[in-house]
Amino acid sequence: MLLLLLSHGYSYAQASKISGRITNATNEPLIGVSIVVSGTTQGTTSDVDGNYTLTAPSEATLVFSYVGYVSQTVAVKGRSSINIIMAADNKQLGEVVVTALGIKKDERKIGYSVTKVDGGALSVARETNVATSLQGRVAGLNVGSTSGGPGSAARLNIRGVTSFSGTSQPLIVINGVPMDNTVRGSSGEWGGADLGDGISNINPDDIETMTVLKGSTASALYGARAANGVIQITTKSGLRNKTTIEYNTNYQFDHAVDNRNFQTQYGQGSQGLRPTDQASAIISGNTAWGPRLDGAPTVGIDGQTHPYSLAGDNFHQFYRLGTSWTNTVSVSGGGEKGTYRLSLSNLDNKSILRNSGLARRTATFTTAYDLTKKLSFNLSLNYIDQEDKNRPQLSDAPLNANNILFLSPNIDQSLLQPGYDVNKNGLETAWNVDSYTTNPWFVVNQYINNLSRKRLIGVVSGRYAFTDYLSLMARTGYDYSSDRRFNVTPYGTLYSSAGEGGLDNLTLGTRMEMNSDALLSFNKQFNQDFTVSASLGGNYRYNRFESSRLYGGQFIVPYLYTPTNLRNRNLEYQFTELITPSVYYTADFSYKFLTLSTTGRYDRFSTLPDGNRSIFTPSVSGSFVFSDLLDSPALSYGKLRASYAKTSGEPANPYQTNFYYNIGNPLNGTPRANFSSTLPNANLRPFSLREFEVGTELKFFGGRVGVDVAYFDRQTSGEIVSAGLSVASGFESRSVNLGSTRNRGWKPC
Repeated sequence: MLLLLLSHGYSYAQASKISGRITNATNEPLIGVSIVVSGTTQGTTSDVDGNYTLTAPSEATLVFSYVGYVSQTVAVKGRSSINIIMAADNKQLGEVVVTALGIKKDERKIGYSVTKVDGGALSVARETNVATSLQGRVAGLNVGSTSGGPGSAARLNIRGVTSFSGTSQPLIVINGVPMDNTVRGSSGEWGGADLGDGISNINPDDIETMTVLKGSTASALYGARAANGVIQITTKSGLRNKTTIEYNTNYQFDHAVDNRNFQTQYGQGSQGLRPTDQASAIISGNTAWGPRLDGAPTVGIDGQTHPYSLAGDNFHQFYRLGTSWTNTVSVSGGGEKGTYRLSLSNLDNKSILRNSGLARRTATFTTAYDLTKKLSFNLSLNYIDQEDKNRPQLSDAPLNANNILFLSPNIDQSLLQPGYDVNKNGLETAWNVDSYTTNPWFVVNQYINNLSRKRLIGVVSGRYAFTDYLSLMARTGYDYSSDRRFNVTPYGTLYSSAGEGGLDNLTLGTRMEMNSDALLSFNKQFNQDFTVSASLGGNYRYNRFESSRLYGGQFIVPYLYTPTNLRNRNLEYQFTELITPSVYYTADFSYKFLTLSTTGRYDRFSTLPDGNRSIFTPSVSGSFVFSDLLDSPALSYGKLRASYAKTSGEPANPYQTNFYYNIGNPLNGTPRANFSSTLPNANLRPFSLREFEVGTELKFFGGRVGVDVAYFDRQTSGEIVSAGLSVASGFESRSVNLGSTRNRGWKPC
């Protein structure tokens, strides 16, 4: 016995120090890898740089294990340095997704519905608004848009309409920080145009992934403004020890599609009679109540005679072939300490509507750097300079060029050109009885509706690792945009006063949103089976909008579109601001194939009345990876999940809880003021939403199937059941949305 003890002590006296670095296949360090001396409890974990140090006998065997990676067993064989490259475990899902607040999580542990779309798919299915490229790729997400020309706003809706009076748009988040996605402009009976939204400014070539967080549980950490879901955008970054120069060009054609099914046997006229003079021809220019087309000479809208025959393809002769050319060049790389990426992009678009289109220039810079072994720094900057030319009107008729669709079948659209009479001081050429149905060629040649936007989106963050499992992150996101709109009712427009037109908008507006976060995170694997991840943080949001508008009627000198050339001028000024301080938490408890998660957020809104300003949004979710209990070569991954959340909708706009007055333009030198036509509500509260969701995800033979069913109890829109099915292979991904709504009657809110 004594000899055995002495020999045991002697063998450990021969133990030596072993160190090394642990990385993945892309040379990124793996933090928290477990290194254990086989057959003992002696071991350690890797630090923030993937480095480790431990003492072991020269004959020992080391076991390296990490969640999502294949465990490795390595014999020491007297070595003092052992570097390890760990491979992803194909048996596990092996995917990391970006969740709320930019927190990365193993998809195995997530108990709610999350869909990740690779940026490469967005570049192939390229749109001037990248959000519309998500159509058909995410179950439960409906994507629509207006015929507002290139760069128009996208209507995004996840699992039904949240509110009958508010927006149902999801929150857009870039690199963990919410961005402004306000839809500029709206249309009505008498005018208006779609001026785009915030996400339309983002260049698809700069996007690494877009992650759609569908349920309230997924978005609970963002509070009330994420009640409609969240779309997370992660931009591209460089790789360590690798320099890459990339050039991407994309040329796209747009062709107008004629979905009309109008008759082509009868021509213009009234009560079966053809026009007999220019006046009757103009009256019936957009109707077809005349006789059957017979080719007989008939007076046209220009006062000349023309064959009473089918004019031809007016549709495609009016619209042109649209083109969109995007060029992006990027340089990325890095060293042992950090990475960088710089990208420059130019988009030149010509719309199918003549004299219309947009030009967008973007510059993006990202960098990540390890200042010390414990302190790291990240910076992301995105600058956009966009010019929109002649955004089309979407009104019923005034200045809407698409009225060419209703031209009588026997009228050649060339008779409407150029849209104005050069012998009558450029007045619009009439072509129908309604002066508000503007001559389409007058619109494309004379109408002005230009918008320019300069925007800066920046995110800066720092992270300090106290230990390999405890860290503190501080982050600030800044989103600033400056818009200038110049919109004119042209001189010579028939429906304008005396045909002298007017200045509808010379508007200068700025929007600014700043979000500052501090997040303390704990992530520790206590043993091979049990892991705890928890975070506690706070957020401060400040949003400000300021706008000045100059407008007026009747230009004095024809075609001189300046404010000093107006017979009368008016001025409007708007200013709003809101502040929301918040605190939140998230915690995940994982044991083998089971994970339980909970989140909570407490917000205090400056736009709500005293006593009702605070809102708490909790959630709980769980996941069960049943494929870990099976040994099936076909099924590589299978998970069941369920979640419950209670959230509230986005609080009201500022200044809705009390009477406020505006000082208007003077009347004959006398100052004027007016109150809002909306009654204030001292008990104003956002609507409430309860959601229960269940789902499953399967991965086999290179394909993937996901099913989710969600039940909502919404205070404003009753009960909603939403079901989604998504199928993906190595080549394609498609989704199907099913849903039903039962309104139980409106409730006070």
